[in-house]
Amino acid sequence: MREQKILTALDVFDIAEEGKGVARADDLVIFIEKAIPGDVVDAAVYKKKKKFAEARIETLITPSVDRVVPFCEHFGICGGCKWQHMDYAAQLKYKNKSVLDALQRLAGLETSHAEPILPSAQDKYYRNKLEYTFSNKRWLTDLDGEITDEKERLALGFHVPLRFDKILEINHCYLQADPSNDLRNSISAFAKENDISFYDLRAHEGALRNLVIRTSSTGELMVIVIFAYPEEGQVALMMEFVKAKFSQITSLLYIINQKKNDTFSDQEVLLYSGREFINEEMEGLKFRIGPKSFYQTNSLQAYELYKITRDFADLKGDELVYDLYTGTGTIANFIAKKAKKVVGVEYVPDAIEDAKINSKVNGIDNTVFYAGDMKDILSNDFINQNGKPNVVITDPPRAGMHPDVVERLMELEAEKIVYVSCNAATQARDLIRLKEKYELVRIKPVDMFPHTQHVENVVLLKLKK
Repeated sequence: MREQKILTALDVFDIAEEGKGVARADDLVIFIEKAIPGDVVDAAVYKKKKKFAEARIETLITPSVDRVVPFCEHFGICGGCKWQHMDYAAQLKYKNKSVLDALQRLAGLETSHAEPILPSAQDKYYRNKLEYTFSNKRWLTDLDGEITDEKERLALGFHVPLRFDKILEINHCYLQADPSNDLRNSISAFAKENDISFYDLRAHEGALRNLVIRTSSTGELMVIVIFAYPEEGQVALMMEFVKAKFSQITSLLYIINQKKNDTFSDQEVLLYSGREFINEEMEGLKFRIGPKSFYQTNSLQAYELYKITRDFADLKGDELVYDLYTGTGTIANFIAKKAKKVVGVEYVPDAIEDAKINSKVNGIDNTVFYAGDMKDILSNDFINQNGKPNVVITDPPRAGMHPDVVERLMELEAEKIVYVSCNAATQARDLIRLKEKYELVRIKPVDMFPHTQHVENVVLLKLKK
């Protein structure tokens, strides 16, 4: 191996989007794994470009005052929770900074009136959905030593970063509440005891492929076991074991997925026991969550996010609202009683069917939902049919809005736009165009994912007079 260059006594002064510490050495910007602002480190460079380099901590000379001991044994190997070594208050500070930096630097917007970031009430066990992968090629750590038993090479856990074919065996995950850990560990142990094979991610063979666990604030539980090439009787054997051991399961489902990738949006979901959905609840409203439904993965903080969205919209009861990227209609149904009519638009047809069901089960009759590509749906005929909106709420994916959708919003000239984003950089890109007609009135970052670099941001835009 080529000898790594050691950069000495680097002062880490910032943190990058991907969660690496930022330092400088001469004209180079250095991104350092597991470093946080306030650290002083010697760093070993493993990748160098013209203007930046990537490095690992060789020696932690002086730890930051914000550095804490990670609480999870898998920290640093598992790809999640990359900020566990930083105090939560400091995490919030740098998330807030990343949002405001993006709006200022990329969109040239004034942010001095931004409201403080909203912390998550829970910083552990806050997720309502986790997806695990079975593999016959476990990622081995320094503590494993020599392994001769093939069963010890099996893993049920998370992908190691940058390795699609290697899975880290997870003993205890702090992201999802009980019985998530017991479910995962029991299923793994039962499979090994009964010689049910784990999937080979390169050869595409083996019986067990993925495990999805969904919980809700109502205490309901959904478990989806995904098989690839099970032998006769193995599906029934595994599913009966899960049903018998975990009687609290509301919805027990399975899928046979023999594609080359793990996505199952196009696969048939088979009900083994219980019902085909679980219920989430918010202010007395029930939201039906199916195996393919999108729902914000932090239920408690999602409620806070939606309250902020409703507050920013400040509806009086006579407005026509367009809810773009409506998903399963959660925001649309949440605000419906405050509006005259809500029109939801979403690309995924299954999600739109869920949105319609959610309106029906809650007795909401002033919503309509459409499935299709946003840039194609928002046509003149669509506007003529549904009316010109007074308020637009938009909550796009990380890539932000398609340029054609942004242009359509410019033409619509709604009085207000409430833009919810999980990526401040793409939000800023869209605001560059929108600020020509709209004034940025309110900004409110929301932390949905403690111990990660991810942060949501809500902005209110008002049409310039």
